[in-house]
Amino acid sequence: MTALIRRAAGTLAAAGGAGLVYWSVALDDTQRTALSFEAFSRAMPLARLVDAESAHRLAVAALAARVAPKETRLDAPELSTTLFGRHLSNPLGLAAGFDKGAEAIPALFGLGFGLVEVGSITPKPQDGNPKPRVFRLTEHRAIINRYGFNSDGCAAAARRLATFRAENSLATATTAGATTTTTTSSSSTSTSTSSSLLGVNLGKNKLSTDSAADYAAGTEALAFFADYLVINVSSPNTPGLRGLQESAELTKLVRAVKDTLRTLEKDRGVQWVNGCPPPVVVKLAPDLNGEEIRNIARAAMRSGVDGLIVSNTTVSRPGGIADHERASEAGGLSGPPLMDLSTQTLREVYRATGGKIPIIGVGGVSSGRDAYRKIRAGASVVQLYTAFAYEGPALVPAIKEELAACLRSDGYESVADAVGADYREKKSGGRRRRST
Repeated sequence: MTALIRRAAGTLAAAGGAGLVYWSVALDDTQRTALSFEAFSRAMPLARLVDAESAHRLAVAALAARVAPKETRLDAPELSTTLFGRHLSNPLGLAAGFDKGAEAIPALFGLGFGLVEVGSITPKPQDGNPKPRVFRLTEHRAIINRYGFNSDGCAAAARRLATFRAENSLATATTAGATTTTTTSSSSTSTSTSSSLLGVNLGKNKLSTDSAADYAAGTEALAFFADYLVINVSSPNTPGLRGLQESAELTKLVRAVKDTLRTLEKDRGVQWVNGCPPPVVVKLAPDLNGEEIRNIARAAMRSGVDGLIVSNTTVSRPGGIADHERASEAGGLSGPPLMDLSTQTLREVYRATGGKIPIIGVGGVSSGRDAYRKIRAGASVVQLYTAFAYEGPALVPAIKEELAACLRSDGYESVADAVGADYREKKSGGRRRRST
């Protein structure tokens, strides 16, 4: 099946390339870029001729083969921001779950994402849950999945991540309108993109009885390649995983990951990608009540978590989803029906943390206005996945353009100015107070 998918990707590349030859010589760079994104957008309905999981695999294979448009246009200046002390040319990211095995990183950055998160990656390979396990709710532009951390394992992911870092050390690469920089040591060489971030999302094996050991193993194998590490304790498709969000368990996991990072640096002499250990981020579920959110926020700040991702998929079926023929399928719901719930959870997490740690907002984003809502609710940057699966590469520049317009319309000169604006305005009785 994988070979068939890769052959199909190659055929698409040849056909698409032939169709664009004439136009490419007659247009300037900006016009050629716009045309290439539009061409892929028009091809997206073809993906729905196969089942959802096959379409997902085809998309990853095509991107791994570099069958994708490449963004050459500069991001709007309003979109420039920072995360974990690093500059980003834009705050739009691809969430974990799309490129589970770190197969398509260069092409994904080439689409213009400011950050790309791969995974979830488990220590040992595992197949995940039985098929079928991914279901489209097309009229809602939503998906229910119960993949169950299907993963090639850390060893395979480490090889691909090492290749990505090595390739980027040999030549200057354009990434979301920026260049890459190189870090070299006597024992190892790695690179980091100067205006983008690569996140590595860690999961646990289904049959593991020691969750902390699994996350420590993932850290040991993959931390060197990451601009930030994610502890995923919120997938609804691995039994008992969400229980790890409980305060004591979460503290134990974070300590295990942080201790592993210190050991790598002290005992192994690792030279980190950015000169210091990668920030540690925890990904949360949207299905939390107020008390749970407050407890998690306290545990996160006490244990030294560097950031939070809000949120994963939901086990609830909000709105009109409950009557859908697929509503009874087990698994996590993503897409527009998740937007309100995940944004409300994000807003409560921002309030509970007092805006003291960065939040990556994800869940239901399908437009620039959706991204703007997340930012105003407290997100420093925003990720998407399901809308990308439905709409394809052209959605990336469209969201960035609309987000920049939203910022300008409300008088914000940067993303940072708008982060948590709803909270600040509520505290000040409706008067606008910009972040400092």
